[in-house]
Amino acid sequence: MWIPRSGAFGAEAPPVVELDWTGFTEVLRTIGGKALNVAIVIVVAVVIGFVLRLVIRRVVQRIVNSAKSKANVDDTQALERSPLADMRLIQRTRTLGSILQNIINVILVVIVVLLIVWILSPALLSSLTLLTAAVGAGLGFGAQNIVKDVLNGLFIVAEDQIGIGDVVDTGLASGVVEHVSVRVTQIRDVNGTLWFVRNGEILRIGNMSQGWARAIIDLGVPVDADVAAVEAELLTTAQGLASDPRWRTRIVDQPEVWGLESISGDALVIRVVLRTRANAKDDVARELRMRFKATIEKMGLALPSLESVTPTGLEGARRVRGASPPTTRPSPIADAPPSARGIWRKKNTPGQPAQTEGDS
Repeated sequence: MWIPRSGAFGAEAPPVVELDWTGFTEVLRTIGGKALNVAIVIVVAVVIGFVLRLVIRRVVQRIVNSAKSKANVDDTQALERSPLADMRLIQRTRTLGSILQNIINVILVVIVVLLIVWILSPALLSSLTLLTAAVGAGLGFGAQNIVKDVLNGLFIVAEDQIGIGDVVDTGLASGVVEHVSVRVTQIRDVNGTLWFVRNGEILRIGNMSQGWARAIIDLGVPVDADVAAVEAELLTTAQGLASDPRWRTRIVDQPEVWGLESISGDALVIRVVLRTRANAKDDVARELRMRFKATIEKMGLALPSLESVTPTGLEGARRVRGASPPTTRPSPIADAPPSARGIWRKKNTPGQPAQTEGDS
């Protein structure tokens, strides 16, 4: 019997298989490179987000500290910077700061996701872009009211149209503002009802707590009273209120007597107005009515009527400037004598007589 000489049992030895480590190393290098790029993108995004949020917090804190340091005001500054105005500034700054931080977070997350997808598979980015566009279009169509509320809320907060503590009329609800956000404004009316008003539904805002207000008092006196004497006494009484140390910080301007407003069968109605700080109108009007009542009784006259009024419509538009006219340039007088030297006169040299208008 013939026995093969190769191998112990006469079988041929199996071939030796050599592993190709080059391709495996290339795969590991590719995966490691992509993982490193992804890690770099994430770290850079975290650092950028941290720096931007830190800057926003620093700016907000500086504005808040500045407003707090100016909270203690003198009489001359009380009208321009009141504690309520400081509160509004702090609230508006903090709200905008939180909004900016949220916007930064969303933008960074979107950018990081897109960069990671582009690093892992550039071909997938085009498909993801189409899918994102379709989803965004659907969400934009379905959530357009939310987007409208947020955008309108941003403008309301940024432009300081309303603030916490303001007395406002939005057309949908009237009362005191208790909270302002980018989507909903909370207003509590005089009955205690808390109204949640969507910012996108607000078309107009009447703010009765900004700038100044005008207390308008209509005072009735008997028809046989001396109108000029009554007006003088009322003006003196109102000026006394304006100079009172307890009330002068709440009053913006000197009182005005607008004169005889109307005549009824049993009374002559005289109107007196006084400009006040917006949040002090009711208190000043109440004190002014009390002093007017005492003045009329001291004069020995009856008081048929005494009430505060709020002109609206055309009356409110025409009477907004009050009795005092606006400050303008003086009007030239036609028959006034010419000045000693007009722009058309020849300049006189020393030693020569002044040239008259008839000289040529």
